[in-house]
Amino acid sequence: MNWPSISVIVPTYNREKALRDTIADVLNQDYPDFEVLVVDQTPTHEPETQAYLEQLSTSEKIRWFRVNWASLPGARNYAVRRSHGEIILFLDDDVQLPPGFFQTHAKNYLDKPEVGAIAGRVFDRMKLSDSGGDLQIEALPAEAMDPGIAWYYIDLVHTIKPQEVLSVRGCNMSFRRDIFHQYGLHFDERFKGSAVREESDFCLRLRQTGYKIWYDPEAHLIHLGEQTGGCHDISTRSVQYQITFYHNHFLMGLKNLTPTQCLRFFARLFDCHVLGHPPCNKSGSPIKTLVRGWFYTLGFLNACFTLLQSTLGDGQVYSQQDELTQTQQQFAVSK
Repeated sequence: MNWPSISVIVPTYNREKALRDTIADVLNQDYPDFEVLVVDQTPTHEPETQAYLEQLSTSEKIRWFRVNWASLPGARNYAVRRSHGEIILFLDDDVQLPPGFFQTHAKNYLDKPEVGAIAGRVFDRMKLSDSGGDLQIEALPAEAMDPGIAWYYIDLVHTIKPQEVLSVRGCNMSFRRDIFHQYGLHFDERFKGSAVREESDFCLRLRQTGYKIWYDPEAHLIHLGEQTGGCHDISTRSVQYQITFYHNHFLMGLKNLTPTQCLRFFARLFDCHVLGHPPCNKSGSPIKTLVRGWFYTLGFLNACFTLLQSTLGDGQVYSQQDELTQTQQQFAVSK
């Protein structure tokens, strides 16, 4: 079989042993043509991790890029510009891969020309334990394809049947290279903090190209869900985290949804995350509900301000910085 080349992209932030184990799993994959790009946003590593990354980089087993900023969508874009594969596969820096993982992603692109992205199944330790590990879903409900409410019905943890889906999970997703180069799509660097909903935003724009997103439960991995590092550059209990959480949801909605869809999405967001109704199941304490409502309001205002600021530019701060640096380097070489 003529397997397509794959660029494996691993953004990382303040991860140590989990990152080393993830890279080891990637390099142990038996696949004929792949490259590994690690975009490292960690200021200072532990000596063992530093030595490990240096050794792999020197031996050209990975391409190791160090940047002095922390942005998950920015790191994704940074690596895409430097990648060469026909398929671009994104992984988190705290995952475990089974044998044949790359093949399960790649075969879908060979079999289904109408598919532009693959959403893999995620055995997330926390979410599996919530259901006792025995819940199985065949076909997702029709609501899972409705952009106004889909986010409360898409379950890529317990679903066992291949099918078209609306979105992916960022720790296990792949795309045809055409998505980025023919259609000019990129991850929106205005998504802050944990960057929640950045992959959903990307997928809503991807579907406008006519490509489909296909869910393949065989393309599964284990997501460890480490409590530190990764996207956790700010505490989940901090005011900043709470505001950016709502900011990112509102930004996705205001960018991509119709007014009616926005109203439904924002109402479900309020019902679940502020009032605490299922599936969020949060405390119904009046004080906590009031605090969450305040964060909800600040997040909405913050998202509106982000969009207003973007009238002066597209908000791709890290990509613009990178492109400027590359231009300056090319100019210096030409001189």
